[in-house]
Amino acid sequence: MTPKDIERLKTRIADIKKSFATEKLSYGKYPDKQVLRYQPTKYHIQLGDYTGGLTYVNWFSKNFPTDCGLPFFLFEWTLILFKNGKIKKAEKKAFETFCSNTYLFDKFFGRPVIPLDKWENSNLENAAFANHLGYTSQQIELTDFSEWLTIFLSSERFTKLANKFIDMQKKVKTAHDPER
Repeated sequence: MTPKDIERLKTRIADIKKSFATEKLSYGKYPDKQVLRYQPTKYHIQLGDYTGGLTYVNWFSKNFPTDCGLPFFLFEWTLILFKNGKIKKAEKKAFETFCSNTYLFDKFFGRPVIPLDKWENSNLENAAFANHLGYTSQQIELTDFSEWLTIFLSSERFTKLANKFIDMQKKVKTAHDPER
């Protein structure tokens, strides 16, 4: 990355912060109509600024407590937590990422996406979008994260929770009772 690229990303982060500050002054909250709140994690990762990324996700969590996040954002949040040594939190966020899109990790590892017989919502479309995020397990700077994620995804704890989640999604797909 050239110095100009680095400066461009830092400027973009500063512009987003400025936009948030303006919204807070104008509305007393962060309406974020442009949905800028999901972008800084990507920029922090590109800069290798995982500490700044952690500061941002902590701020996000405080200011958007009911926002469950988009799959790619949750993935980036997981990566940032891992790179900051917050392993237990990274495990939790990895499971949230999986629940948000069961195919995203397959895309990250370059595995084919095989649709499951479950309620999908937009999982398949979001998995296709994951190709454009620019993250793969083959990236040298993500080697440690890829190794950790491989071990975590094959752990008994994750496998048990993932299977339970998929079973629930299968039941939702076939449920005819709205209350269920």
